[in-house]
Amino acid sequence: MVDRRSVFMGAGALMATSVLSGALTTRVMAADSDPAEAKKLNVIFETAFNELLVLSPTMSTYLGLDKGEYAYQKSKLDHATRAERDKQIAYYARTIKALEGLDRSKLQGMDRVNYDTVLWDMKNGLKGVTIFKTMGTPYTVTQLSGSYLQTPDFLDNMHMIETKADADAYLSRLNEFAVVLNEETDNFNADAAMGVVPPDFAMDKAIKQLSGIRDTKAADSVLVQSLARRAREAKVAGDWAALATKIYEGPVRTALDRQVKALEAALPKATHDAGVWRLPQGAEIYAYSVRSGTSTDMTADEIHQIGLDKVKEINAELETVMAKLGMTKGTPGERMKAMAKDPKFVFENTDAGKDKLLAHLNAQIGVVQAKLPAYFGVLPKAKVEVKRVPKATELGAPGGYYQSPSLDGTRPGAYYINLRDTAEVPSWTLPTLTYHEAIPGHHMQISIQQENKNLPMLRQISGFNAYIEGWALYAEEVAAKDMGMYDDDPYGRIGYLHDALFRACRLVVDTGMHHKRWTREQAIDFMATQMGDDVATTTTEIERYCVWPGQALGYMIGKIKWQDLRARSQTKLGAKFDIKAFHDTGLTAGAMPLAVLEQLYADKGMI
Repeated sequence: MVDRRSVFMGAGALMATSVLSGALTTRVMAADSDPAEAKKLNVIFETAFNELLVLSPTMSTYLGLDKGEYAYQKSKLDHATRAERDKQIAYYARTIKALEGLDRSKLQGMDRVNYDTVLWDMKNGLKGVTIFKTMGTPYTVTQLSGSYLQTPDFLDNMHMIETKADADAYLSRLNEFAVVLNEETDNFNADAAMGVVPPDFAMDKAIKQLSGIRDTKAADSVLVQSLARRAREAKVAGDWAALATKIYEGPVRTALDRQVKALEAALPKATHDAGVWRLPQGAEIYAYSVRSGTSTDMTADEIHQIGLDKVKEINAELETVMAKLGMTKGTPGERMKAMAKDPKFVFENTDAGKDKLLAHLNAQIGVVQAKLPAYFGVLPKAKVEVKRVPKATELGAPGGYYQSPSLDGTRPGAYYINLRDTAEVPSWTLPTLTYHEAIPGHHMQISIQQENKNLPMLRQISGFNAYIEGWALYAEEVAAKDMGMYDDDPYGRIGYLHDALFRACRLVVDTGMHHKRWTREQAIDFMATQMGDDVATTTTEIERYCVWPGQALGYMIGKIKWQDLRARSQTKLGAKFDIKAFHDTGLTAGAMPLAVLEQLYADKGMI
């Protein structure tokens, strides 16, 4: 899973603030496009990207572009006011109007791909920011959303400290953190007044996590420790711990306490219903979530049935693999449950055991790295690191996620794994998770996209859930079936099938809760029965889908599309099919809606 951020296209002074200079915005136009129309397109793209960075200082930092004359961005955070949301709405509308003013018939090749992709994204973004108070989710604060979760990790891992100005900017952002928390609390209270409150179980976890951060002593807070440690390492003189402590114990703690109390006050209004169907405009919210999560026009009923069919298909394959190992008692889920409890597959749940697990993951990455050139012509330049999910947020966080590198290459990509309890990640499940989050999955796809300077900047940083997560699942299959990573590891192959089944179950439970009105408990029971996972792990996942509807659908729907395109290409090209060319074509073109991806391969004569 890619680390979820509230990414939106920004607004601001049209071209008055040129955020990037020529080297980053120059690109090669498609040879067959009308030169004048292609030039207009590129101007629209550059304008849109510059506006994004003007409105989103955190995006500037994520991309490593908050330096030099643009260092002013480094002291700010993105705000959550209605005025900021109105700027987003105006931005989308303005950019859509500019794009629709072009003559699409005069654009060819990648210019047309870029046009179709960005226009789809802008229209989808406008729809989302109109429906939701916050981008991409129906709730302002949950166990998985809110600045209380994002900002501490952002300041610790994204905000670079090399100079006194960087440290001062950190303090400024720490003050801004309190402001944003209060803005979100205001939004939460306004939502609650309209009956938009997260389910009670999501509220309980959010309150627990918020209270834990609020009650942490300044000396133990990552918000204080990070600045003090990194300023010291950079030899920046000053008592930065004291300065950060004053802000943390003052406005930040006050804002955290206010947010805790707001959630506690709203808790009696919360129901146990899991789906968004119960909310005002619930059906519209889920229809949008399905479209946004899959970039298709598939219905919830269609996706639900695909999920049921895939569950049956993968269970049959598990039966075959397990039978060869003499595992024949019980359902596949019951057998995997027994495997998960087998001590030989579990790392010690100690700091030493967790360090050993991280070292094991790095070794896996090294093995698959050596195999990449046989299947990919274009390889990423950026490195990838394996990190633990921060302890402060591991309770509600998923099992693993990926964070992209900076555009300038100074910060590597990061594959985060949740180690709250090593029993939740037995060794036979780790290879597939690694191939998904790192290589040949997220790190490879996102790094290649970001490093392709022939793409306009909007395309280098764009994300489409079904393309990205679908690629990561397809990459798991490349590792399993093409690279032969499980040829001598039958238990690892079970882990690969376990994760495929997991993604199939997601189709069933997400549509089940939000469309068919399943309860949280129905969804937990279905997934736990099929997967054999412990209830705690399953519950965390189900509660994720409750507050983030539709996102989990993109994984399997996207994988099916990648598989379909490859099969069609092999059929059409026969002996001329080149796996490197197939992969490079899809990856170098960057993330896009699935229909545009299909058109890309058709235009190339590959399907």
